[in-house]
Amino acid sequence: MTFDRKDYSNDELLRLYEGLLKPRMIEEKMLILLRQGKVSKWFSGIGQEAISVGSTLALHPDEYILPLHRNLGVFTCRQLPLDRLFAQWQGKKTGFTKGRDRSFHFGTNEHHIVGMISHLGPQLAVADGIALASVLDNEGKVTVVYSGDGGASEGDFHEGLNVAAVWQLPVIFIVENNGYGLSTPSNEQFRHGYFINKGPAYGIEAVQVDGNNVLEVYDTVRRLAEDLRQNPRPVLLEALTFRMRGHEEASGTKYVPQELFEEWGQKDPVENFERYLLEQGVLDEEAKQRYRRTIKDEIDEAWRVVFDTPEVTADTAEEVADMYRPFAAPDQAPALGAPTTEKRYVDAISDGLRQSMERYPELVLMGQDIAEYGGVFKVTDGFVQQFGKGRVRNTPLCESAIVGAGLGLSIRGKKAMVEMQFADFVTCGFNQIVNNLAKSHYRWGQNADVVVRMPTGAGSAAGPFHSQSNEAWFVHTPGLKVVYPSTPSDAKGLLAAAIEDPNPVIFFEHKLLYRSVSEPVPDEYYTVPIGKARLAREGADLSIITYGLGVHWATKLANEMQLDCDILDLRSLLPWDQDAVRATVEKTGRVIILHEDTLTGGIGGEIAAWIAEHCFTSLDAPVQRVASLDTAIPFAPALEQNFLAESRLRQCLEKLLAY
Repeated sequence: MTFDRKDYSNDELLRLYEGLLKPRMIEEKMLILLRQGKVSKWFSGIGQEAISVGSTLALHPDEYILPLHRNLGVFTCRQLPLDRLFAQWQGKKTGFTKGRDRSFHFGTNEHHIVGMISHLGPQLAVADGIALASVLDNEGKVTVVYSGDGGASEGDFHEGLNVAAVWQLPVIFIVENNGYGLSTPSNEQFRHGYFINKGPAYGIEAVQVDGNNVLEVYDTVRRLAEDLRQNPRPVLLEALTFRMRGHEEASGTKYVPQELFEEWGQKDPVENFERYLLEQGVLDEEAKQRYRRTIKDEIDEAWRVVFDTPEVTADTAEEVADMYRPFAAPDQAPALGAPTTEKRYVDAISDGLRQSMERYPELVLMGQDIAEYGGVFKVTDGFVQQFGKGRVRNTPLCESAIVGAGLGLSIRGKKAMVEMQFADFVTCGFNQIVNNLAKSHYRWGQNADVVVRMPTGAGSAAGPFHSQSNEAWFVHTPGLKVVYPSTPSDAKGLLAAAIEDPNPVIFFEHKLLYRSVSEPVPDEYYTVPIGKARLAREGADLSIITYGLGVHWATKLANEMQLDCDILDLRSLLPWDQDAVRATVEKTGRVIILHEDTLTGGIGGEIAAWIAEHCFTSLDAPVQRVASLDTAIPFAPALEQNFLAESRLRQCLEKLLAY
């Protein structure tokens, strides 16, 4: 291995040496503790330290890094206290996730690190969002994100690189090519030879380095970072290396030919660089031993502290509270007698979004065709002219990357609104929502200040892929808030509230309501509290609990049948208003829960179960559910009408009244 020190001083070389030595010595300690049964699991990066160390030390301390399993050197070079780091691995409360997640599944804004989730690929999009914030604020900062060669097979890898290329974001995408994705060799992962071959296809620069040569990695990343700070753009950096241990220690290495260990063992990044420094007189034997003693003492003391720390004890109240960032929504109801304008549902949403953009200069809008075109439903028509393309951003067809970028923006203190062109398409970004946005605050205290707008619902003969009601998927996910307004006034106020809220909000908008309903809507900025239901109609004989288009179905039929009934519009589905549900049940004693979503697994089942558990003595009849068929949504109008819950509502009402 050849080292070219260029103009680097002895101090810089020794800084690299210490950076290499510390993670190696920690790893050696971990292997001992594993054999002693004192730790349970370990993902080793032995043989790959030069990539983490070289790249981290090449950056400014306030530039973000998004590491993976084998990037211990990132954490040690960023000077994380070892006792907290080890406590994290041991599931102690003094770790970075209070015992809620393991190994490197955490972040720390203090040290400008954003840890991984097990799905690997989503990291790249989060890096895009962090870099986008830097560009919008003209900071001249670089972001570095790591991928393994195996994880690069995921669609998130493509989406992350493509978005960065289109938006010219200053991200260095480092692919640690160690030849294996767990046990699957590269020739069963891809056919492109080397990852640098991918760069030209994305229109980005691609560079390859010897990932075991810490000086080459350091010099390359430092050179690239200096350039990218002045000329923002992404770069794909492939680091050739080899993993000398198993994917994790329990999996072993039997699948790896022995000759590869012999070949790469001679390229050990720590031993080779140490030998070079000794040969050059930069390091002597006494200094070498001094470094090792100092690091060993630091490691031993940190483990002593961790082993003396009590095991975590569960506090249910704290666990539940930490799913969300605490937020006391201010009371911002419209002033009494405030001017109003007749607005359609779609216009009210646009008005609320526009006023939120004016109120929050850190708010960024992202979605397909939302800029000059104004979105397929014209919600953002004219926004580019008012707010500019920096804040109103057309995106490629890549729902996962854009949701992930929203989290990245949030990490940098910004707000993001992501528009799904149709709610059906959210499946392509599902992982980012339910595993990244929803769990982020619970895991490491980082809120996801992201609103995902979801044009949803059937009734326009749009078929199975443009008509689904998928709100129940998200109601099942702690950490999210789910909102579904039925009126223009509520749509404006709830959207403003969702954008104010620092937690992730999934905001459903029924497409059939966009241009079919209108009412006087206050002109001023106001909010409607998330989690509070609205009594849309008052009566004494029965209660219809519903939301979205169901409110209009129920109102129409109540008028036709001259029903004396409550119609409770939930408005928010997570959290939902249990007090309002209890009040209407106790008042009428007869309940229908109506929703457009399919019957099985819909939110109606949850509410019905809650009523049975908490309001049983108030019931005069069994709780009824009216929902759409348990089928996909058909295209032909006659089939669609048969599918929808509305076609069965009258029969259910008559049955309940006659009970």
